Amino acid sequence: MKKYNNVFVFDHPLIKHKVAILRDKATEMKKFRELIEEITTIMTYESMRDVELVPVQVETPLEVTTQYKVPEDSIAIVPILRAGLGMVNGVHTVFPTAKVGHIGMYRNEETLEPCEYYCKLPDGIENKTVFLVDPMLATGGSACDALTALKKRGCKKIKFMAIIAAPVGVEKVATTHPDVTIYISTLDRELNENGYILPGLGDAGDRLFGTK
Repeated sequence: MKKYNNVFVFDHPLIKHKVAILRDKATEMKKFRELIEEITTIMTYESMRDVELVPVQVETPLEVTTQYKVPEDSIAIVPILRAGLGMVNGVHTVFPTAKVGHIGMYRNEETLEPCEYYCKLPDGIENKTVFLVDPMLATGGSACDALTALKKRGCKKIKFMAIIAAPVGVEKVATTHPDVTIYISTLDRELNENGYILPGLGDAGDRLFGTK
């Protein structure tokens, strides 16, 4: 896959360990959900190296000192429904006060094209750093449409996080939205004829919520 300046693929041994368990078809729903959250938390720490900080005065037991904090109400999480819901708690572990919006997308099983059916975002989202999250980045269609929807509503600083991605999906998002920073836990080999990632982990939504 071509190298893109806005794409970061993690090479973290702890993530690799957790992804190996995540892929296993014998991993039960509760453990699967916990792993999604844990991987997301690690990715959130790494993806916030460029977070905006503001100076604040803090009084320690010994003196007053200038320190730096993330501004209040400056982070928003937007999961792509439904599988993206599994990543929200992972981001909340780092930013527990982050507001949460939702974008509903479904894939037309014949055309593999995404269709938006729901969008509800926090007030003032245009002034926040937005984490758009979805465990799987396959064709890139849903992610691109969700990013377009966020931009139409004024969002300027967006970070997209996916746990498992196919090269074709990464390329589509990176070229369609070059101003969005993309964070990928694991880059897989390819898509099959049905648009599923190989080796992948199956349907993330079904495994998160116990549906089939």
